[in-house]
Amino acid sequence: MTEEQTQQTTPRPAGSRVVAGRYALLGELGRGGHGVVWRAQDQVIGRQVAIKELRLADGAEETVFTERVLREVRTAGRLNDPAIVTVFDVVAEDGATYIVMELVEAPTLGDLVRHHGALPPQQVASIGLQVLSALQAAHEAGIVHRDVKPGNIMVGANERVKLTDFGIATAIDDPRLTSSGTIVGSPAFMAPERLDGREALPASDLWSLGATLFLAVEGKSAFDRPTTAATMNAILTEVPYLTRVQGPLASAIMGLLVAKPEGRISAAQAGHLLGIAAHNTPPGGIGTAVHTGPPPTRFAPAPARKSRRGLWATAGAVLGVALLAGGFLAGQWWAGERADDAMLPTMTYGRGGDLDFDPGSSYRCYNGRLDPGYRINSDNQVSCDKPHELEVYDEQDSLGNSSAGDDDAGFVAYPGGDALRRYAESFCSLSFHSGTLDADTRATLSYRALVPSQTEWDATPDSYDDPVRGIYCLVAKKGGGQLTEAVTLKVR
Repeated sequence: MTEEQTQQTTPRPAGSRVVAGRYALLGELGRGGHGVVWRAQDQVIGRQVAIKELRLADGAEETVFTERVLREVRTAGRLNDPAIVTVFDVVAEDGATYIVMELVEAPTLGDLVRHHGALPPQQVASIGLQVLSALQAAHEAGIVHRDVKPGNIMVGANERVKLTDFGIATAIDDPRLTSSGTIVGSPAFMAPERLDGREALPASDLWSLGATLFLAVEGKSAFDRPTTAATMNAILTEVPYLTRVQGPLASAIMGLLVAKPEGRISAAQAGHLLGIAAHNTPPGGIGTAVHTGPPPTRFAPAPARKSRRGLWATAGAVLGVALLAGGFLAGQWWAGERADDAMLPTMTYGRGGDLDFDPGSSYRCYNGRLDPGYRINSDNQVSCDKPHELEVYDEQDSLGNSSAGDDDAGFVAYPGGDALRRYAESFCSLSFHSGTLDADTRATLSYRALVPSQTEWDATPDSYDDPVRGIYCLVAKKGGGQLTEAVTLKVR
């Protein structure tokens, strides 16, 4: 049952009401901000259904409301995924509008956490994969859900998941019904950019999914506070820390919770990590590791920024620290993966490293060789629309920086060469095989990761700079030669 349905545990009799001469209302299941939900009997087919009776909002124009309802039905009708609740019919009668939907009698994810506490990591990953599938189907159709939360995710006994309440989803290409100043959704699961007044994006749904999975695996919300204002402030200023899970699942959750939408991991990247956590975790491996320390979730203030290097500070620092602290580096799950023929050996840069690499700020393409002792800097830079030998296709800048202020910027200890290499290779591989590069061009390319040397990592930065701890993913033409145009699709 949906969140609205669970608010009323005992159905109330509806008398002899029949909607559209077909649907006999059996009882009220619950009510919420969007209307009343009924259990009903379809007298033609003989099955039970759920019917949402939508009410005209106070002060809303009837024509606008009607169009909103029609859009709801068009939205639901355009979607086809096993994890999306099916809409069967829409009826306008006696001044009300009724949406006839599939009746799913199952607890919500919120119910499960309230009754059982934190869920097993592998189950959370499986739930995340199914919700992600539903969201991808919606996003491909140009639809943003806008209210992904535990109360809108139903989990059946067979662990089949249904995402419901696409009634408040907004078609990206239909701005006519956007209400100025109106926030639609649940504050504790609302992406930071929406609180900043921006329109909901597909990436906003991904952030909400991350907040939802955080609750499922920790047993409590990352951002829920006693008041709406405090909740919104927490989303905008605090960075949550996972305490009960490590590995790919932690990486997926923290990657989805990156504050800036452009720095958030993509649906494909999240699916890759969730798939490993749900299906490919070795027995006793890091994906199922449970934290044995104190259960409360800890919080830290958002990083104060005064760096010239931190172009990816909010995204890179948060995601980088999360992956390091979350144990993505510590396990051996990646070591068991099949070797990647396109990947070249990882190299170190900086003092005491394999080469001198200092990425400039103008372009991401270079002419030069990644040979020991070679220098790659702004002197080698070239516009990516001109022939070039190397291209930075992804990066994580400010990896491992402190979130406690510049005075403590060096407190994150060097994780070790092997651990840093494993993380960099997994990160660059994930990006290389996702939507970052054109799929047709990818077969002609090789790639490698560059990581800072320990000396570079531990060096004290200048007063206005972050420590040099960036990871860079570079691509080149297999066998050598020049690329004639940019191969990176990802917008920076």
